[in-house]
Amino acid sequence: MHLEMVDDAEALAVRATQFIADSAERQIARSGSFSLAVSGGSTPRRMLELLAERDDIDWPNVHMFQVDERLAPAGDPSRNIAMLQPVLARGDLGGFYPMPVEGSLAEVMGGGVASYSEKLVYVGGSPPVLDLVQLGLGSDGHTASLIPGDPVLDVVDADVAVTNEYQGRRRMTLSWPVLDRARAQLWLVSGEQKREALQLLLLGDISIPATLPSAERATILADRAATTGG
Repeated sequence: MHLEMVDDAEALAVRATQFIADSAERQIARSGSFSLAVSGGSTPRRMLELLAERDDIDWPNVHMFQVDERLAPAGDPSRNIAMLQPVLARGDLGGFYPMPVEGSLAEVMGGGVASYSEKLVYVGGSPPVLDLVQLGLGSDGHTASLIPGDPVLDVVDADVAVTNEYQGRRRMTLSWPVLDRARAQLWLVSGEQKREALQLLLLGDISIPATLPSAERATILADRAATTGG
């Protein structure tokens, strides 16, 4: 695990954007395509805005997935997909695969989960290996929607799962084995409220779900507030 510290949230977004651009360039040169899974939460919002402005990325060969999404109707402002609109508005992505979270719970847990699993296999092979997953860190130690105490933490034989209710919504999430198999993980950690969870992550403390994916291929970008509280 590599930790890189930056001054503030803006610097974090700038550095993360460059990291993704560099990763895309290397992987496209190697294999002809680049698969990226992006998390929800407030931290990556600015990164996605900056990413959408990058014309040096070979967007037609980029395939973008969601790491997690709230089960909510289309247009609901709580949906993570809303943050992706600047990138989607470019219109030149090679592929975008939104999580199918609309409809009844039975539909989402059945056909929705199966459909997203098939898309992962279509792009990443079987079992699917994504090139880069961008992860966040909750103050309670969750990442993706791997929530403390939720049965989703025990899912090891599926690529996609649905959580119990958390902060008012159930969520669809990539399972931790998919995150673990990714060629690289990029963590974005911002804010003083994340400092304790970040320390546990760096220590590999198994009391938090964020340590389930392997740290072997992980880069953590953290701002000063998250690392020192300043």
